[in-house]
Amino acid sequence: MGQALHALGIDSMSVEDRIALVKDIWDSVAIEAGLLPPSPAEKAELDRRLAEDDASPDDTVAWETIKAEAQARW
Repeated sequence: MGQALHALGIDSMSVEDRIALVKDIWDSVAIEAGLLPPSPAEKAELDRRLAEDDASPDDTVAWETIKAEAQARW
C-alpha cells in the first residue's frame, strides 16, 4: 500500500468506506474535468435551446460577425 493511504488513515477504513471515498474522489475529478453527464436542469436547457434552434434555423449570426463584434468591444 502507498504511504498516502497510511498517512491519511485510508488503509484502516472499511472496504465499504473506501469504496465510497473512491466514488467521492471520482465524482470530484469528473466534475472538474467536465466528464459528468448534464444534470436534468442542464439537459432541459439544452433541449430547449435545440428546439428553439430547430424552430428558427435561419435566425443565426455568422461566427465571423460575432468574433468581429467581440474584438471591437475589447
